[in-house]
Amino acid sequence: MDTMASALLLARFQFAFTVGVHIVFPAFSIGLAAYLAVLEGAWLKTGRAVYLDLYRYWVKVFSVVFAMGVVSGLVMSYEFGINWAVFSRKAGPITGVLLSYEVMTAFFLEAGFLGVMLFGMNRVGRGLHFAATCCVSVGTLISMTWILASNSWMQTPAGYTIDPATGRFLPADWLAIIFNPSFPYRLVHMGMAAFLSVAFVVGGTAALHMLRARKRGEAASEHVRVMFSMAMWMATIVAPLQILAGDAHGLNTLKYQPAKIAAMEGDWVSESRAPELLFGIPNMKTEHTDYAIAIPLVGSLILTHSLDGRVPGLKDFPRDQRAPSPVVFFSFRIMVALGMLMALTGFVSAFLRWRGRLYDTPLLHRLALVMSPAGFLALLCGWVTTEVGRQPWTVYGQLRTAESVSPLILSSVAVSMTAFVVVYVLVFGAGMMITLRLLGHAPHANEHDLSEGGVADILGARAHPDTVLDRPGHGA
Repeated sequence: MDTMASALLLARFQFAFTVGVHIVFPAFSIGLAAYLAVLEGAWLKTGRAVYLDLYRYWVKVFSVVFAMGVVSGLVMSYEFGINWAVFSRKAGPITGVLLSYEVMTAFFLEAGFLGVMLFGMNRVGRGLHFAATCCVSVGTLISMTWILASNSWMQTPAGYTIDPATGRFLPADWLAIIFNPSFPYRLVHMGMAAFLSVAFVVGGTAALHMLRARKRGEAASEHVRVMFSMAMWMATIVAPLQILAGDAHGLNTLKYQPAKIAAMEGDWVSESRAPELLFGIPNMKTEHTDYAIAIPLVGSLILTHSLDGRVPGLKDFPRDQRAPSPVVFFSFRIMVALGMLMALTGFVSAFLRWRGRLYDTPLLHRLALVMSPAGFLALLCGWVTTEVGRQPWTVYGQLRTAESVSPLILSSVAVSMTAFVVVYVLVFGAGMMITLRLLGHAPHANEHDLSEGGVADILGARAHPDTVLDRPGHGA
């Protein structure tokens, strides 16, 4: 491999690493902001102090996660300019504008109300504080919308022209650009992924404290039971919907990115009545999937909803237009397996809820605890499937990744990559330790508020309930 090819590969790995770290935090923020809005709304509606305590418990986690999301996202802007200058120059008239919309709408909305949300509980009225929480939640959703509009346009470009003199993509129809063919499917799929990911973190946290209480011979507190119940309702309802959304997304991908589908399925020859490969090792050199374990006919049924449907094969496409099938093949299957396990967890919890045993079945609690990171792992695998499956293109079918990179010096990329890994491990490792420390103690009555505890409260200082000032909603 020559030096330029090595620099390109390292630049791709660097961007994949930074995006992989970053994407977890916005997804966490999106789901957790919505959960906080539900908790505060439930407190205002019912007057039950347990909802306010849970709000104060989780808003501390949100403050840490949101900060890490902002910091991790800043790096990518520099990478676009340094490592991917050609892409930025050619696609900037479209992707740059979409990302600027995200800053002008979502980021300003979040920034404007975040301080009120975090520190204003005892300083503004209940209605205004709830409005601030809702604005932050809506801001995270708007941010996701613009980012996915940009990325979806790169997957299924529409509404553009190409300047013959410069090769730049120029906007011709902004509605077609924003609502490109894959955007609605990816928006729904990503939104549900964020909600599910947070639901399983909430459920896993509650399960941990129920298991600890059981070990001590005590009953789980009302706070933990409410938290677990809400998380399992989300798993029961949203996990099956996510499977349906994924199926619709797959049909869309088959129509607009058939080469990606062929790589995901490990299929080499286009055929009707195609089998579904449960396992195998796609071999890019021999153009064959080794050790294949297949179910007859199911591939066509899943991908086309017809037993006679035709499924594309990688041999339908030139070798230099094929995604690396082994990576996409396994990342897709891990994502699907985790999705099925999340749906199974929701089904089991629904059955036990019906039997009145939701809170006294340790096996379910252990399952929920083990499944805590499942949503984020599935999200990362889905992102790998989406982005690696698009290769060798940055703008699908129009601009190759190899043509998008800046003139790079291998040693410079290697040094920056090493620095990124070291700094990320230190900074975000510390952030995750703080988050785990916050989750390590169970929520309790008169949960401490950020407006009183500040940074010390985030770092784990606890106030005894008797020392906390009376707050709205307590003792009502």
